[in-house]
Amino acid sequence: MSVEVRIDTGKLSRLLRLRGGRTARKLAERTEKVARIAEREAPGSMGSYISWKVTDGPKGLQGVIVCDHHAVHFVLDGTRPHIIRPRKKNGVLRFEVGGRVVYSAYARHPGTRPNNFMARALREGR
Repeated sequence: MSVEVRIDTGKLSRLLRLRGGRTARKLAERTEKVARIAEREAPGSMGSYISWKVTDGPKGLQGVIVCDHHAVHFVLDGTRPHIIRPRKKNGVLRFEVGGRVVYSAYARHPGTRPNNFMARALREGR
């Protein structure tokens, strides 16, 4: 006795891309899980700027996680040592050092190491 199995790849492909289908629900669960980990790993208030969605991509459904914080690029990639100057001409910087308020024409920032919390969240959320 022989059994013949035929797979209609077109129907299978449509089934996998079906919005609201099982695949889409599982992708949404996984994407949300990774986004929650990224929120937890993000420094300062950056986690509150993270959002996620499932969308149609060029190869089917895809989970997308975005951080809209203005400084996310500097956190993910790090910065080199640099000079910080006031925004206004002839302005001053104001900051605290050891509990004392200090005013300065500029500050030498030592730079920061990269903190790729998004990649860590993706690895942890597998």
